[in-house]
Amino acid sequence: MKNNLQIISSLLYLQSHSIKDKTVMDMLLDSQNRIKSIGLVHEKLYQSKNFARIDFKKYIYDLSSYLFNSYRINMNIILLNINVGDMYLNINKAIPCGLIINELLTNALKHAFTDGRKGKISIKFHRENDNKLILEIRDNGKGLPEGLNIETSSSLGLKLVKNLAKQIDGKLYIERETGTIFKIIFPS
Repeated sequence: MKNNLQIISSLLYLQSHSIKDKTVMDMLLDSQNRIKSIGLVHEKLYQSKNFARIDFKKYIYDLSSYLFNSYRINMNIILLNINVGDMYLNINKAIPCGLIINELLTNALKHAFTDGRKGKISIKFHRENDNKLILEIRDNGKGLPEGLNIETSSSLGLKLVKNLAKQIDGKLYIERETGTIFKIIFPS
């Protein structure tokens, strides 16, 4: 599976060399990153001693590092704080959670800190009681556009986040006070 995903990602990369339109180029990069996030789940699964569970803490660190490099983000300008305890997920939760993190971190990197603005992004993931998981991605950037409604948004990334949260029986909460906070609470 990982090799097939790598081939698809490579094809998108090769195709990107002939693209002149920045919007289309950005769409291809976003697609490559989505594929990478799924491939990374499979990589972690194969590295695991237990093929039923993935070390999600390590996954989050690797995915974040990959995205910062992919978008050429200077980590002295945008600081990343990851607060995740020992967390193991099965593949049915790991892939949707990985894609959610990919989308929300990508959105923050691309849109929250424009014009060289400094800022912070935080990823928290923890277990509450024994039956609930809470994933929170927050930034102190410029915030979501006024009037943006996630239920009616045409953004593919936000549609994915909303649908992936439903897929894992999660509830999605958004706060817009200082920057943006996305919180997803779902059963473990």
